[in-house]
Order: sequence, then C-alpha cells, then structure tokens
Amino acid sequence: MNKSIKKVVIAGGGTAGWMAAAAFSKLMGKNLDVVLVESDDIGTVGVGEATIPTLHLFHRLLGLKEQDVMAATNATFKLGIQFENWHDVNKDYLHSFGFLGKDCWACGFQHFWVKGMQQNIVSEIGDYCTEHLAARQGRFAVLPNQDYNHAYHMDASLYAKFLRKFAEQHGMTRIEGKIADVLQHDDSGEIKALQLENGEVIEGDLFIDCTGFRALLIEQTLNTGFDDWSHWLPCDSAIAVQTEAVQQPIPYTRSIAHESGWQWRIPLQTRTGNGMVFCSKYISDADATELLLNNIEGKPINQPRVIKFKTGTRRQHWNKNCVAVGLSSGFLEPLESTSIHLIQRSIVRLLQLFPSNGIIQADVDEFNQQTKIEMDNIRDFIILHYKVTDREDSRFWRYCKNMPIPASLQHRIDMFSQSGKVYKYGNELFGESSWIQVMMGQGLIPKEYHPIVDLMEPAELQSFLNNIKATVKRKVDSLPAHNDFVQHYCKSTAM
Repeated sequence: MNKSIKKVVIAGGGTAGWMAAAAFSKLMGKNLDVVLVESDDIGTVGVGEATIPTLHLFHRLLGLKEQDVMAATNATFKLGIQFENWHDVNKDYLHSFGFLGKDCWACGFQHFWVKGMQQNIVSEIGDYCTEHLAARQGRFAVLPNQDYNHAYHMDASLYAKFLRKFAEQHGMTRIEGKIADVLQHDDSGEIKALQLENGEVIEGDLFIDCTGFRALLIEQTLNTGFDDWSHWLPCDSAIAVQTEAVQQPIPYTRSIAHESGWQWRIPLQTRTGNGMVFCSKYISDADATELLLNNIEGKPINQPRVIKFKTGTRRQHWNKNCVAVGLSSGFLEPLESTSIHLIQRSIVRLLQLFPSNGIIQADVDEFNQQTKIEMDNIRDFIILHYKVTDREDSRFWRYCKNMPIPASLQHRIDMFSQSGKVYKYGNELFGESSWIQVMMGQGLIPKEYHPIVDLMEPAELQSFLNNIKATVKRKVDSLPAHNDFVQHYCKSTAM
C-alpha cells in the first residue's frame, strides 16, 4: 500500500530550492511538513538573473506583490532580448514578449506584413508591437488592465533570500548542513533520508532534488540517466562577472554573439550582470575570460568564475519518491532566460499532481511526459538561434549552421520558410510571435503568404498596417522612460 506524503524534504537552496520551499509552505504548509536542507558553504551557480513573463503566474499564486519582489531584488523590467551578431556580424534584432500586429481567423499578422514587404509599404515588423517599440525606445510603465507581457532582470541571490524569508514565515524549516549520504529503503530503493556530515538524519516521504549540477539524489543516488544534447547545443562553459552600473538600465537583455559563443548583459538597478557562454572546443577558459572582460562596461565587483555544464535532460525528472527541480533535472543554456521558468513549471506541475495519498505511477509518468514535451520545445527554440544563421566566420558557427537538427525543429523551419505558417501546440512555452521574431531576425523570410491577405485591396492593406503602427507609436509615446518608472514604482531596497 502506498504511503501517504506528510513530509517533503528539499535538498539544496538557491533559486530552485527556495522557490520550491516558498510554494509548498504557502500552498500546502497546513497539511505538510516542509524542510529545506542546505549549507552556507556550498555556493550556487546563480547566473540566471533574467526571467520571462510567466513568473507573474508564480508570484500571483503565492500572493506576492510585484513592487515588493522587484524592490527587494534590485530588479528592472525586461521586454525582450536583443540578439546582436546572431543573424550575421553587425546584424541585430529584438525578440520581444509582445504580440505582433493583429491576426485574423485564418492566419497571423506575419502574412499581412510579408505582402506589405513585397509591396514596400512596411517598416520592420517590431514597429507593429508595443513591447518591441517600447524596448527600443527605453520606455515602460505598468498600466491598469494591461497584458503582463513583461519580465524582470533581478539579482538571483536576493530573490532566493526574499523567498527564504517568505517560506519561513509560512512554517518552512531550514536545516543548515552538508549532505554526507543519501539513505535508501532496502526493498523499494526509494530515498529514506538525508544524512548530514554532523550525523543528523533527515527523514522524509518525498524528496525534491535542488542540488544543482551535482544531481545528488536524482542521479548520484537513483542513477536515473541523462540524455546529452551537446551535439545540438555545443556550448559547455560559462563565465559570470558583475560590474558597476555606468548608465541607466535598459528594458531588455543583450545577447552578443562572438566567434565561439555569446555574451549576456543584464542591467539591474545598481549593477550589471555579465557573462559568456562558450564552447571549450573552440576557445580556452582563459581566452574566453579575457574576451568577456574586454567587452564589459563598468568596473568588475567580483572575480569572474567559470562554470562547466552539459546541455541535456534527465531521462526521468520524477523517479521513485524524488523529483528533480532546476539544474539537477537538466540544463538548457540561458539564451532565452528559461531556467527560472522551468523551475516554476516543475513546482506547479508537482503541486497539481501531488501524491497526497501515496505515489501513483500514472502521475509520475504524466509529470515526466509533460516535462519532456516542454524541454523538447525549449530545446528546439534555442537550437533555432544557432542553426538559422548566415555566419560562417568561425569553426563554431560553421558547425552550428551545418549541424543536423531535431526533425521537430526542421518541420517548423520548413513550414515557415515556405508558407509563413507557425503554430503553438498545446501548452508550449513559446508562442507564434516568438517563433516569428526569431526566425525573421535570423534571416528566414517566408516565400509566400496566406491567400486570404489578397482579399484586401492594396489601399486597404496599407491602411490596416499604418493604423496598427500608429496605434503602437501613440501608446509607446505616452509611456515614461523605463528608469524613471523603476525609481517611482520599485526603487531598490537591497543593500
């Protein structure tokens, strides 16, 4: 008979651990004993300082006020990501979080835009999207009843600290200590307890592995297995460094492609997060560090640190009575800021499938299937940036341009390049506007458009396009400067 779940033990802190602790203590703490085990001596990876708009849902679930979270985490707003040198050297584009133009029942706005392009009556497609234009002009405000198409740049360590305080207020217990051993039940192989270096034994019914790349429970103990995706995503190293802010923060992340990888710039209120993601096959750690330090603004405020990783996914994210959340479950490089989203989705999915009366294999299978679909979708979207490029100036880019890719991604590329069609399937993270912006930004322009567009007379099409563009411009012109709004709305309280 299945054992009812009365105690959840979270192994590890960081963003993943404290997001899990906050959610479980707030939403299930009255009926559940929630314990988190971490050591102050073990550092966290902590490079994920940019988010995507789905984080609003998590904060709403927990009853957190946006201004409070942002002020506590030194945060600014994020309306998208600017990709520099990705299509080709000195060619840039922006992937914004907004929706493009207006769709009709038969096709998306891109079909109207493509015909307008062929007739030379349009400007860049981002001019027909409020968030896109606002990002480029450095404007933003949170308005009543607006769509939540914005995200955040935040200090990940301060976010974990904020959530720790929240979780402790809701009855979560934190235990300080290093995990020395993971004890298993002899009969089932399920995890029984965590044994700490000081000899303390922490028993539990369900264990959440937030031990990062070590994957101490899900892999080192349960030998779950790992699917390696490095043949599609060859970058295997990252360097992170923080710098003093030298200019007002912009409302978008910068992703700057180099010969053997790419660099991020994430502007917070009082500092900037910087980093380099690269493939060690084509550049050494020392050369990558030098390249990064030669391409930052402001004085470094910490020492650069190199992080090694392997892109891929755990074969099961829930195995026996252990659920992997965060880096222990797999890794996709932070190109589209999906790390915190995947943590959030794992937590919410586990809450929805929570095995109160004991673990049921059908629930485990459903959790793993949903997670696999989501990981595959995000994987394909990130591969797209590398594959569809005109860059051939280095061995790294020639490899990426010519590498075989998953059939699922090839289908999307073929469909869009021929007919301009793109679809969002089920609960996929990235919607049609995201795929369109990245495919077009990388230089993929459809050869054809949907025939329903031809029902519009030329003058009617021009009026349709001009009205959307004018409406977007009026709205953006009415917005304050991004930094002015930040200082008014959520000025940092972080010390």
